[in-house]
Amino acid sequence: MYLIEKYANLFIVVFIDILIFTGALYIAHLVRFDLEITADKWRLFTNALPVVLFVKLILFYLFDLYRGMWRYTSIADLINIIKAATSSTLVIVFALLLSNRFEGFSRSVFVIDWLLTILMVAGFRVGVRFYFEGIREEKSPGTAFINAFNWIRNQSKDQKKLLIIGAGDCGEKMYREIRDNGRLQYQVVGFLDDNPVKIGKKIHGIPVLGSVDRIKAVAERVAADEALISMPSAHGRQMRRIVECCKQSGIPFKTVPSMRELIDGRLSINAIREVAYRDLLGREVIRLDENRIGAYLRDQCVLVTGAGGSIGSELCRQILRFCPKMLVLFDRGENALYEIEMELRKNFPQIRIIPLLADVQDVAQVNFAFRKYKPQTVFHAAAYKHVPMLESQPWNPVKNNIFGTMNVVEAARNFNVEQFVFVSTDKAVRPTNFMGASKRVAEIIVQNQNACFPGATPRFVCVRFGNVVGSAGSVIPLFKKQIREGGPITVTHSEMTRYFMMIPEACQLILQAGGMGKGGEIFLLDMGEPVRIVDMATDLIRLSGLVPDADIKIEYTGLRPGEKLYEELITAGEGIQPTDHEKIMVLKGAACDLDEMRAKLEILTAAAEKQDTEAIRKIFRELVPEFHSPEEVVN
Repeated sequence: MYLIEKYANLFIVVFIDILIFTGALYIAHLVRFDLEITADKWRLFTNALPVVLFVKLILFYLFDLYRGMWRYTSIADLINIIKAATSSTLVIVFALLLSNRFEGFSRSVFVIDWLLTILMVAGFRVGVRFYFEGIREEKSPGTAFINAFNWIRNQSKDQKKLLIIGAGDCGEKMYREIRDNGRLQYQVVGFLDDNPVKIGKKIHGIPVLGSVDRIKAVAERVAADEALISMPSAHGRQMRRIVECCKQSGIPFKTVPSMRELIDGRLSINAIREVAYRDLLGREVIRLDENRIGAYLRDQCVLVTGAGGSIGSELCRQILRFCPKMLVLFDRGENALYEIEMELRKNFPQIRIIPLLADVQDVAQVNFAFRKYKPQTVFHAAAYKHVPMLESQPWNPVKNNIFGTMNVVEAARNFNVEQFVFVSTDKAVRPTNFMGASKRVAEIIVQNQNACFPGATPRFVCVRFGNVVGSAGSVIPLFKKQIREGGPITVTHSEMTRYFMMIPEACQLILQAGGMGKGGEIFLLDMGEPVRIVDMATDLIRLSGLVPDADIKIEYTGLRPGEKLYEELITAGEGIQPTDHEKIMVLKGAACDLDEMRAKLEILTAAAEKQDTEAIRKIFRELVPEFHSPEEVVN
């Protein structure tokens, strides 16, 4: 049935083109000979017609003009029509020149025929597209064209009137998608843009009505129902102002994803979503050296520990963009592992994905994974991260964050892994909690592998960064939940600040840093400016359409165990140097001290087995001299 429909459509298309080519040649003769064709001219016409049809059909086919769908005729199709018509005319003229030196034929006939062929073929196909765009559900062609005319006049009464904020490339694309999609019940009535040069001009006939500040007046004047923010490159301050203007206008508004979220750079109407806090954060677009990343991921076996977590799962999504041969998902959380496996199998069916329900604390499970699948690149993202919880049971970060890391490191060394990337945290800098101290010890272990084992195959590198928006345990989901419940929002301290970045952004930079490492480095991601937590809470309340301290109260509860007011990115004595990537810096390597650490790590193991908090604290102070309680840290 499919083949019958396919070839039936092809025959219809070819038949219509035969009629057009015949008509173009006949009209060309009429125009050339003043609407009077004698018997001799008619004979020349009938003799030339088979050659003209044969040549044109062949060349139109070679230029792919019988493969496209006329309802989606584009500029590229029109260019191919011009190319095909020009080529066929030249071939016909050349053939007649060789056969009879053009005797009896008028050269101007073929010039007119060339022009008419372009106009008639292009006009018919654009008309078909016009038909389907104007009214896709109508059965009667006459009614369809009437409705299409009404559609162009923007007179549909059942459509919502939409203002597009941003008269740039993104805004223009959003307009075309809305215009071309007959199922979308939107009618674009205008653009808004802060660029004074654009105000008063038109995009596809739609005017730029004013600046963003005038959205309320413009919305009232054109009776707009909604607004769409089409500014994916806007920074945080711009987005805050735009959102505030939209709120004052009283009309609902949505946005397109920021460019940092659009890894492949493609925008579509399906990407439109509600404005979220990540838009207000306004991180800049990441520049990736995809050749460098692809060089160590493409056609390789890659293993990710903690693959079901916030960072691990996003790493997996982005790794698969670079077409590895195999991706091994290593995680001990059954539900999280299942969810990321199903998602990745659906989106990347061509790549082999192996889910392993396993724990980095289990040496046998780790060795099994490395022995069986022989990964060439390892991203170690598995870790305990919840600071207050780990303060009350510090033996868990010791077992998981330190000795789990050691298990993976030793397996990587024993099974000839080529690249090992350890995902660390800014809480490892002058740590004031057991979680941060455990990550700092793990950093030291990873950082010194290449120095202490000169013949080791893997290049061991660390990547250190701060908080990520939307991760498991992040403050934003908590604040949203408190807002839904009517408040209050609980903030530990009015002056508490944190560095924040987006999960996709962090993972992109992790991949980039992995391709830059020679071994022994700690790469530091540019976290931008720190954000006050109370400011974040205030923004979220306003984003929810409420008023801080009126609709939703903000309460201060005091610092929790292990917390400090300000996070840091480097420790005293660490020499920071720039790299060839503007958002990645590198810290100088530490001297090898693994032999000295082993005895202390054995004591730490025994203390963890006994769940002896004070003994663990004592060993941590020896391993990480800068480890102090929050009260001892001078910020």
